[in-house]
Amino acid sequence: MIKVMFVCHGNICRSPMAEYVFKKMIKDMKLEDNFIIESSATSSEEIGSDIHYGTKRILDKYNIPYQMREAKRFRKEWYDSFDYIILMDQNNKRNLYKIIENDPNHKVKMLLEYAGESRDIADPWYNGNFEKTYEDIVIGLNSFIKHIL
Repeated sequence: MIKVMFVCHGNICRSPMAEYVFKKMIKDMKLEDNFIIESSATSSEEIGSDIHYGTKRILDKYNIPYQMREAKRFRKEWYDSFDYIILMDQNNKRNLYKIIENDPNHKVKMLLEYAGESRDIADPWYNGNFEKTYEDIVIGLNSFIKHIL
């Protein structure tokens, strides 16, 4: 079983987008029984909130199923439960390390690192560009799939 956690600031835009896009990709490959895929936040600002309406619009546009859920904050003890902890930007990396303190098993990576890129996936909550966020997430996920398979 491969366990993947996607992490962003509030767990309402980028990380749930990555979670549901990846779930669909894995399901389309008929590998869903081999994965546990979740998402979480590094902050507590949006805890309990559902997915942002902009993310829902993108998921609807691309026929990606999702469900109502509540944002949750990453917990230190989850580090041992996941094989991959995938972040969207450097700020969240710093914030995650405040929670986990260190990464002895080298599980923490930026999503676009898998695509050979060192840039962040911009937060659409601030810039409103959910389409660009989706495109970047797909680039990262396609490379991540190749990495793990």
